[in-house]
Amino acid sequence: MLSQAPFAQTLPPVAAPPAASATPQANPAVAPPTISSGRPDSFAPLARRLLPAVVNISSTIGGAPASRPGARPDAPDAPQAPPGSPFEEFFRDFFNRNRPGQPPQGGERGEGGPPQGRRGQSLGSGFIVDASGIVVTNNHVIDGATEINVILQDNTSLRAELLGTDPRTDLAVLRVRHSAPLPFVPWGNSDTAEVGDWVLAIGNPFGLGGTVTAGIVSARGRDIRQGPFDDFIQTDAAINRGNSGGPLFNLQGEVVGINTAIYSPSGGSIGIGFSIPSNLARGVAQQLTEGGRVRRGWLGVNIQQVTDEIAESLGLRGTVRGALVARAQEGAPAASAGIRNGDVVLRFNNQDVRDMRSLPRIVAETPVGSRVPVVVWRDGQEQTLTVTLGELPPEQQLAAANPQGPGPQSGLPTEIAGLGMRVAAITPELRERLRLRPDQRGVAVVDVAPNSPAAERELRPGDVILEVQQERVNTPQELNERVDRLRRQGRGTALFLVESQNGQRFVPLRLTPAR
Repeated sequence: MLSQAPFAQTLPPVAAPPAASATPQANPAVAPPTISSGRPDSFAPLARRLLPAVVNISSTIGGAPASRPGARPDAPDAPQAPPGSPFEEFFRDFFNRNRPGQPPQGGERGEGGPPQGRRGQSLGSGFIVDASGIVVTNNHVIDGATEINVILQDNTSLRAELLGTDPRTDLAVLRVRHSAPLPFVPWGNSDTAEVGDWVLAIGNPFGLGGTVTAGIVSARGRDIRQGPFDDFIQTDAAINRGNSGGPLFNLQGEVVGINTAIYSPSGGSIGIGFSIPSNLARGVAQQLTEGGRVRRGWLGVNIQQVTDEIAESLGLRGTVRGALVARAQEGAPAASAGIRNGDVVLRFNNQDVRDMRSLPRIVAETPVGSRVPVVVWRDGQEQTLTVTLGELPPEQQLAAANPQGPGPQSGLPTEIAGLGMRVAAITPELRERLRLRPDQRGVAVVDVAPNSPAAERELRPGDVILEVQQERVNTPQELNERVDRLRRQGRGTALFLVESQNGQRFVPLRLTPAR
């Protein structure tokens, strides 16, 4: 399971050694540790310089936590060990013994629950990127918070001002005020981080502030389906609840990632953690600092992956894939520039589009209003168009429709031989029965045979076929003619543009011989 971690009812920071003098000269970003034969003799010199710029973040949701008689205001709650583990009793006993006023087991806290009267409180991590007090963390660490406090290494607690958040990348930027310049760390170039490189994670796991763990970059470009711009660095440096928002450092003391999520069946680290790359986070953080929001480039297309079958049907050779345009939204920058349904975007602004996931990130990082070249694959050859980017609009709520497809329809449906489906022209009666739009055009699917090519590709009654091999079809006869012509040409697949209530998509169908 994927876990995001600040996580309510974790700990305030334990006391840390006093920080070194907070001056700009004490910037902990310099001087890597001694390296011998490609391996650090010790991480201590680097950790010593980085720790003062890593902070703990305490956010309160719904009001301040209720205090207990005789308890220290900063007394931590016991960390939550996996139920039944040998550490569960150890943590409970240790923290009960070491917190004044802590009620006995089964008292105010109850069995493993939060204290009575305590409002939601979560802890996470963050890091200072500017001596004036700019702090970067995860959005989910402070989401919904009514009060945010940043706790420095010397245990100084500072009230934080929220400058801005970006849920799409799960980033947030805070500002704190201090009488002296604060130690800070520089951004690094995450593109240079290679699989196998040493990295350090520093943060506040389970409320244990100032925790340093080491590991390597395990993988790059991970898509964990947390958002449209997923491009995570995977690491085996131990990341646990409370590490969220903390930095991932290279051996030069530069931030190459922001620790955000873990994969864990138990809730604890099993050596699979995920960090937002610094090259993505840095631009977002800068925009949030300067304007409180993020402006991203917008193309206005619905895209899908180019599979081997789709590539074959479009005549794409070799390993070239790109992103297939399922729909160019009317009035959007792509449509205005001449990009059409069925185009494959191969390069955008002189950057190769390796696959479908690459395009949204490249477009988002391109400044709004830029005029950029876009190379598309159309009609068996490359064409270059020029697009003027718009601004990505706020996230919209898409209608969550889960229609129950009707069974075979009355009338005179036409069987598409060899594909296992029957289709019909869209009549007023059929439009009403299938709940189609008043302006819907195309050919309606009214029946799909089990174990047929159409069933394999999850076509259902109620879907509407708009195009075959990028040619518009309006009647069942036109559809049959297109399919027969492709068979005569020796094509093994045909590319259908299909619209359902969930949107448009291209569907490659095997052209089995007609019986």
